[in-house]
Amino acid sequence: VRLEETGGGVAQAGGSLKLSCEFSGWSQSSYCMQWFRKVPGKDREGVARTDTTGKTSYMDSVKGRFSISLDSDKRTLELQMNNLRPEDTATYTCAIKARGPGACTGPWFWGQGIPVTVSA
Repeated sequence: VRLEETGGGVAQAGGSLKLSCEFSGWSQSSYCMQWFRKVPGKDREGVARTDTTGKTSYMDSVKGRFSISLDSDKRTLELQMNNLRPEDTATYTCAIKARGPGACTGPWFWGQGIPVTVSA
C-alpha cells in the first residue's frame, strides 16, 4: 500500500490550504481513511476521519474549519483547511485501514507526512 500526501506548505493565519493523499495498492472495497497530525513533543492527533459509507468525524478544534472528502474512484483523500490557526502547524499524515461490519478494523497504513506551517 502506498499513500502520498501533497499540498502542504506555509499559510498565514486565517488562510487556507488543501491537502491531498493519493493511495494505491489497496484492494479492499470498504475502508476508513484519516488525517493525523503530529507536533514534536506532543501526541499524534486524529484530525478527521471518513470511510466508504460517507461518514465523517472531526476533532473538536477543527470542526467548522476543516473538511475531509474521499473520492474512491480517483483513490484520493483530501483535507480542505480553512481559517487556519498557528496551532494547526504540524506534520499531517494520511492513513488507511480496512472497514469491517460497522467499524474500522486492523492496522493503519501510513503515508510519509507533509508539513503545514501557519504563521501568525
